[in-house]
Amino acid sequence: MQLNANLEWLYGHLPLDQRFAAAAADGFAGVEMLQPYEQAPAAYAEALRAHGLTAVLHNTPIRPDSPGRLGWAAVPGSQAEFRECFDRARAVAEATGSRRIHVMAGDCRGHEASACRQALDQNLAWALRHAESDDLVLMLEPLNRADMPGYFYWLPEQALDVIRAFDTPRLRLQFDLYHCVKEGLDLAQELERCRGFIGHVQLAGAPDRHEPDLSRDGLLATVAALPAAGYDSWLGCEYKPRSTAAEGLAWAAPLRQQGLLS
Repeated sequence: MQLNANLEWLYGHLPLDQRFAAAAADGFAGVEMLQPYEQAPAAYAEALRAHGLTAVLHNTPIRPDSPGRLGWAAVPGSQAEFRECFDRARAVAEATGSRRIHVMAGDCRGHEASACRQALDQNLAWALRHAESDDLVLMLEPLNRADMPGYFYWLPEQALDVIRAFDTPRLRLQFDLYHCVKEGLDLAQELERCRGFIGHVQLAGAPDRHEPDLSRDGLLATVAALPAAGYDSWLGCEYKPRSTAAEGLAWAAPLRQQGLLS
């Protein structure tokens, strides 16, 4: 497994054009981009090439201060907005080589759950046709209710219900250990539940979303168990450094000592 940097969380204090250089200088080989839509897709592709970085994952666009502040996929009546945003995400994928797109489901407060699920199913069915032609994997990520109130799903089992219904390797779970801990879940049990469906893993320390403390919440054991559960790829660092990202990377020493990082 390899660590990848979330550019906004680790380096959001820097101008956009400096974040890629900082991630490379800190030893990261891959990066996640939450919202790579400030510039044309070609600009992100050039920054990645210039610093020898792999684009691991990016999110579909959101629109703050609108019904799409957390995405559109499960928001009833927002099919046009979803398709426009998904096409923008596809353009970034084509330019950068990023193969994972996190499909943001949306803030569904004020809507019936059944209507939200119907909207999500319809939008994913459309998006998955493009994922097949573009060689993409779409990710669904539950977000905890304390940080993201109103988000359509907050438990892995809720996202897994959608993933199992489609039964395609083009739709996978974004397994975020931080969100699981914030929901009071047992990580070992959740990993077993999600076995075979995980397409990306992220981590941070709960409750304040700083560097992970691997001695807490079963984090070290969970990461160590990922390969046996069918996942042996990137580990996304999606947290707020207490000081600098470089100084904070000491948290990963136990993973290296156990030979879990390449």
